Amino acid sequence: MGSAIKEAAATGSADEALTAPGGFDILIIDDERANVLVLERILRQAGITALRGTTDPHEGLALFAERPPDLLLLDLHMPALDGFAVLEQLAPALAEDPYLPVLVLSGAADARTRQRVLASGAKDFVSKPFDRIEVVLRIRNLLETRRLHLALRQQNTLLEERVRERTADLEASWSELLERLCRAGEFRDDDTGEHTRRVGTMTERVARALGIADDDARLMGAAAQLHDLGKIGISDTILLKPGRLTPEEMAVMRTHATIGAAILAASDVPLLQLAEQIAASHHERWDGAGYPAGLAGERIPLPARIVAAVDVMDALTHDRPYRLAMTWEAAVGELHRGTGAHFDPRVVEAYLAVRSHDVAAGAGT
Repeated sequence: MGSAIKEAAATGSADEALTAPGGFDILIIDDERANVLVLERILRQAGITALRGTTDPHEGLALFAERPPDLLLLDLHMPALDGFAVLEQLAPALAEDPYLPVLVLSGAADARTRQRVLASGAKDFVSKPFDRIEVVLRIRNLLETRRLHLALRQQNTLLEERVRERTADLEASWSELLERLCRAGEFRDDDTGEHTRRVGTMTERVARALGIADDDARLMGAAAQLHDLGKIGISDTILLKPGRLTPEEMAVMRTHATIGAAILAASDVPLLQLAEQIAASHHERWDGAGYPAGLAGERIPLPARIVAAVDVMDALTHDRPYRLAMTWEAAVGELHRGTGAHFDPRVVEAYLAVRSHDVAAGAGT
């Protein structure tokens, strides 16, 4: 191809123009060794020493894959694999990087070639033979833009990290607030708050067993812990009564569902919206004989149907102010008797599958 460079006058202004940003890695692919050496000399004079050059475009692709450069200087007309073919193979890598410039150097300076080069992903075009001052100025501009893009990416990374940290702080605050709110609802008949935690954990596991996505299952588990929040509106004489409630007392006790829903109502937070739904409907029955709305079957929201079974089983297998815990076998008998009447059969099947897995894993009942 002959010499690819036109020597400029060695004036002071020209030397100043050769000053380019250092600290960048440049890869040169040109099938003529003389051109590679000339470009390396010019760039070293400009203060850029991290240089890799090759006359083999296949090797150039390997060098690029090994360590993507900050700038690729690419000859266009090469045997076997020309510059367009190189750009085509590099297209995925160039698309992934926010700004990885390619400067094409070619003796073909017609408008059609230039347009095709730029359309193929190159950022700039220099005609051969080129002026060393012009080449360095163009390289300097491309590297400066590269630097700004990298700085912006780093800044975005820092901002994203701060957002993640802030989100984690908010989630921790929400978690603590949720735990304290749950404890408020259970404080008088379960001052440890273990019932709400157990119901939340099992609700999440049953939801997963039913094929609900992980994020949605976690949200259900968190919201389920607020199912009895309305109990804070029930007097101790009824809530802690050791014996059977009278019909009048039972009517008051049942209001805890609507009280809890009212406390949680009108929120824009998905967790609290779901908690409102569960609080309002976890005492509905599959056969429509529940309260407060008398919903039946799949008209009852699925999260509430899950909590209905989980809540009853947890209550049956743990001591309560009004009775002692049942054995696991007796509680399962009650669950089976309520299937299709009190409980959604699919939910019961999923619940028992989860508990069977616990037994098989040695977690006991």
